[in-house]
Amino acid sequence: MSTSEKLEIGMKRVKADLIAFKKEKNSELVVMQGDKIVHIKPEDIPN
Repeated sequence: MSTSEKLEIGMKRVKADLIAFKKEKNSELVVMQGDKIVHIKPEDIPN
């Protein structure tokens, strides 16, 4: 398994863990969409 494959797997895991954490704590996810900062409610976060 190459380093880039390991990094890709790790980043997917981080994303899944962050989404689970935000939903568990009922906390908004703050992301950048284009040039805007957007707050996403936990119930609206896609899996």
